[in-house]
Amino acid sequence: MSSRERILGRVRRALADVPDDARPYEEAVAREYLREHGQRSVANTVDLLAENLADYRALVHRCTDGELPVLLTRLLAARGSRSVVVPPGLPPHWLAAVDATRVHDRAASTPQELDGVDSVVTGCAVAVAETGTIVLDGSPDQGRRRITLVPDHHICVVRVPDQVVSSVPGALERLDPARPLTWISGPSATSDIELDRVEGVHGPRTLEVVLLSGE
Repeated sequence: MSSRERILGRVRRALADVPDDARPYEEAVAREYLREHGQRSVANTVDLLAENLADYRALVHRCTDGELPVLLTRLLAARGSRSVVVPPGLPPHWLAAVDATRVHDRAASTPQELDGVDSVVTGCAVAVAETGTIVLDGSPDQGRRRITLVPDHHICVVRVPDQVVSSVPGALERLDPARPLTWISGPSATSDIELDRVEGVHGPRTLEVVLLSGE
């Protein structure tokens, strides 16, 4: 008997006394767990997102739609960025005032080419306030996953309050599991057994999040 057969046999024995349920999984599995912790206003939820993002060492900025081009220009200039990756669906006016060379998101781009790019600017799919998490799903304003993993500096624009949810269950309701989801909680970081923190190993060393309001 193979290992696979032994494991499946154990599963069958464990489920032997469980009645058959022909309902879809989404209906058959109870969803009675707590969906969010406490009750917050929309403004408080956005504030919680900003607080948790900062706790993860992301740099948080707030601006209106009209202020965004100037803010992005200032952030890229402060970084000294001479090149920036631009997803195909990024609103053109966001980078209208930026002097840096635009690098288009292309399937043919190599990791070495992307490693030579200074920054990347994207939108996002959703942001989770309770965990300080930004989720990308490969939509046109976010581009391929690798463009947000290889460059050392990522500026992510979150539309508030439309793209902000309180909890992970709320985020999952908005996301398509068939899409390439990237969950980001602060800049890339890891620690060794001595607890020495190293940033930039698995993604950008610097994450800047812009909370964009329509006002």
